[in-house]
Amino acid sequence: MSENLTGFAYLIAAVCFILALRGLSSPESARKGNAMGVIGMVIAIGTTLADPQILSFELILAGVVIGGAIGTIVALKIQMTALPQLVAAFHSLVGLAAVFVAA
Repeated sequence: MSENLTGFAYLIAAVCFILALRGLSSPESARKGNAMGVIGMVIAIGTTLADPQILSFELILAGVVIGGAIGTIVALKIQMTALPQLVAAFHSLVGLAAVFVAA
């Protein structure tokens, strides 16, 4: 995939994410917002995986499997009343991941 096409795909994904946030602003448009978020993420992941500079698909798969397993275990053990704290904890982990990526 050329650099121009890659950049354009990421731009489309970013627009989808913005539209997703806009759609999630009201209960009536939440389904459309979720759909736009999914479309944007599929475009972003597909574009990333199509990059010829990816060195190891095995590492990507391992990260997805490990993260998915941990997230599933935590989500199954948490009570519904503690869901806001779980979301806050997951957001903290996203921040930690951003620190590791930036380092």
